[in-house]
Amino acid sequence: MPKIQAFRGLRYNLARVGSLSDVVAPPYDVIDGALQQRLYQASPYNFVRLELTKPEPGDEDPEAVYKRAASLYRQWIREGVLQHEPDPALYVYHQIFDYAGTTYTRRGFMCRVKLVRFGEGNIYPHEQTHAKAKDDRLRLTRACQANMSQIYGLYPDPENAAQNLLEAHIAGSAALEAVDHLGVTHRLWPVTDQQIISQVATLLDDKPMFVADGHHRYETACNYRDELAEAAGGVLPEDHPANYVLTMVMSMDDPGLIVLPTHRLFHGVEALDATQLRARLEPLLDCQPAGEVPEAAHQVWQQIEQLNDQGAFGLYTAKDRQWTLVTANAKTAEAMERLAQQQSEDWRSLGVAMLHRLIIDELLGMEGHPKPTYVHLVDEVVAGLKGELEGGHTYPLAALVMPATVDDIRRVSLHKERMPAKSTYFYPKLLSGLVVNPLDGN
Repeated sequence: MPKIQAFRGLRYNLARVGSLSDVVAPPYDVIDGALQQRLYQASPYNFVRLELTKPEPGDEDPEAVYKRAASLYRQWIREGVLQHEPDPALYVYHQIFDYAGTTYTRRGFMCRVKLVRFGEGNIYPHEQTHAKAKDDRLRLTRACQANMSQIYGLYPDPENAAQNLLEAHIAGSAALEAVDHLGVTHRLWPVTDQQIISQVATLLDDKPMFVADGHHRYETACNYRDELAEAAGGVLPEDHPANYVLTMVMSMDDPGLIVLPTHRLFHGVEALDATQLRARLEPLLDCQPAGEVPEAAHQVWQQIEQLNDQGAFGLYTAKDRQWTLVTANAKTAEAMERLAQQQSEDWRSLGVAMLHRLIIDELLGMEGHPKPTYVHLVDEVVAGLKGELEGGHTYPLAALVMPATVDDIRRVSLHKERMPAKSTYFYPKLLSGLVVNPLDGN
């Protein structure tokens, strides 16, 4: 793993802003208009005002929202709303959440991570990035000269040695605490003990890091560093903060780490019934009736989870309101090898790869279909099929699909491949506003 570094983060002064719960926000890319408005109303100091600034009437300058964010950011620093940590710190970060009747605690810590371009070191991506999102984040970074939110990196540590060292150090210490809009509890402990920081850095030395979330922010940080280097004559000083990016790092073996599925609701595609669906799929996959009406999604998903196989899918045909359980066989693997010759066997074995490359594009002939609606809960699949989701779409086809595992991410990333879109969903999302990483050297 590249060099990690403690830093003097900027944190909210609770004497000025009151409850931390009122001022933190989810990452920019999961905030819709309604949630943005809700966060604006929560507090005049809510972090969304920096992370995802509202446009205002009369904004003709494309940089207007970024300039407004930068102006407010610097005002908050001047007024003591945001304050620098007195000493360089690592920030232990816990998230306590419930899923499927179980309470989990996900543990990691925030630090600066030395930037290396994907493909040039041992930091590995697993998702594709898009120019529009990177341009947006670069404009904000330029204006504010700060990482407003962290990327999320996973590293192998079967014994959880680095995290356990930090846990022992903070034991008995009071945490900063916030509860987000989904009811997830977030706790933060700054660790400034230089001996502990040095030991943690040594334990992580030479380990690979796999980017779980924040690919756009990581590539943006590289682009921003390169812009500054070019303006400085080609190279930044080694200790310049823009050589690093704010990162939440977590052991891949942390017991609180879970990956949730991302199910698909397809609109703008051909309406099939279950008989037609089976006729197209059965030459290369096994199919069996699995239930009727949208609500049967729950029992279909139980069957898929019991199979615990990337090659198991639940497909719903709205035309006759039928669920079909679809499972891969030897012919499926042969077909995937033919269709994705340039990809590794690990990539071809992913459920989302089989779903899109073979089932949707090839066998159902729906290549180029409109972007699906992505949901994570089976209840959301049922709601979508009953017409109860926002957007007004009707969905002729739905797909329940297993998530890629952490081991899948490791294997595919080491092939220097990127997974299909929405292969993983790491829940819960990391909060923005707990710590800001200034890049101006102050």
